[in-house]
Amino acid sequence: MGVADRKEKAARDAFNVSVDGGVTFFDTAEVYGSGLALGAVNSEVLLGRFIKERKEKDPGVEIAVATKFAALPWRFGRQSVLSALKDSLCRLGLDSVDLYQLHWPGVWGNEGYIDGLGDAVEKGLVKAVGVSNYNEKRLREAFEKLKKRGIPLASNQVNYSLIYRAPEEKGVKAACDELGITVIAYSPIAQGVLTGKYTPDKPPSGPRGRIYTPDFLTRLQPLLNRIAEVGKKYDKTSTQVSLNWLIAQGNVVPIPGAKTAEQAEEFRGALGWRLSDDEVAELRSLASEIGPVLGFPVENL
Repeated sequence: MGVADRKEKAARDAFNVSVDGGVTFFDTAEVYGSGLALGAVNSEVLLGRFIKERKEKDPGVEIAVATKFAALPWRFGRQSVLSALKDSLCRLGLDSVDLYQLHWPGVWGNEGYIDGLGDAVEKGLVKAVGVSNYNEKRLREAFEKLKKRGIPLASNQVNYSLIYRAPEEKGVKAACDELGITVIAYSPIAQGVLTGKYTPDKPPSGPRGRIYTPDFLTRLQPLLNRIAEVGKKYDKTSTQVSLNWLIAQGNVVPIPGAKTAEQAEEFRGALGWRLSDDEVAELRSLASEIGPVLGFPVENL
């Protein structure tokens, strides 16, 4: 079995373990594993394959799919959103998806893209629409534009974790709470850093290593130690505690990426229990002493 086959089998196992445990919301995008990731099978194609296989065995299973439109500079206007969505549906093998999101703000403006999201709802191609990496100003503009058509803005998908709280600091979380927009949190365990697997002696390799330096990881230790202690009290892992902290903020759906059945099983264990208010506050306080971590610059556009 080649590397690609092994990865596909692991992803399939992760998908099935998630569904078995009642986790049935899956987020993908047209750019994940696309031609941009040389030779990789498109993520939408894989997810579509897994859903089809699952439904053959279990026809009554309900699976919610979210995917995203890439606001590439050469894509203009509302029609580009509809044609990209139709391509995504084709790759997924579905007639419609539950949530269609703009992956990042457009370079030339977003009005046409927001119109395209509204068109997609009216044509029955999607049940709900959202945005991703939108700052508060853009978020409010998108909300108002869709509201004129009687269409709610369902979600804003942002980088959000215990050690990256920009959505709180920049008013995005408060605006979402006010307007009834769900916050979908990507990188909820900070690319693995909150699992405790990296230390100053063993920092991550590649691009992550430039953000999570030995110096930063040294400053992070008191927080990681406390997360582990709290985890012992509940018989939970550091990953599960970190995800539960996000859920405790209210109106937040964390979406960690499970590459294996074991990871899917672990992520599932973040549900069905809750940190105390004191623990939530204490972890926030420890995290705020560390100083900022660099985020994804798209939200600053």
